[in-house]
Amino acid sequence: MIKAIVLDSTPLGLLVRRRGFKAADACRDWLHKHLAARVRIYVPAIIVYELRRELLRIDSSASLQRLDRFLHADADRYLPLADEDLGLAASLWAEARKEGRVTADPQALDIDVILAAQSLTLGLPKDQFVVATANVAHISLFVPAKTWHEI
Repeated sequence: MIKAIVLDSTPLGLLVRRRGFKAADACRDWLHKHLAARVRIYVPAIIVYELRRELLRIDSSASLQRLDRFLHADADRYLPLADEDLGLAASLWAEARKEGRVTADPQALDIDVILAAQSLTLGLPKDQFVVATANVAHISLFVPAKTWHEI
């Protein structure tokens, strides 16, 4: 049984869009369904960074305000980035490369691997959490992942 959902940037981006956008409204309905079922929702710091930089680039102050409200709606929702997360991400990245599994350019900051590491540091068994993402192929190399509407 899923006890926790970790949000990647695509569903998080939908959740902070204005009302009236069909996909965003559907994602908010999906979120409320899981919250009502007492599923914990987590947002890793690396994903906040990824979304915030884009919202700043497009000057979306309303979405930035919604993002901040969403992150602070639950004291445990935001997962700060810790040294142990980065160490685990480095190990995951290196192991994947040794096995020939490439998720990003070798010189790129591989956000997917950092997201996976932050998810693993929740300490939950892999059958009790899932990452809601649009990038199932890369993230599922490390942790359980599905598109948000499949969860």
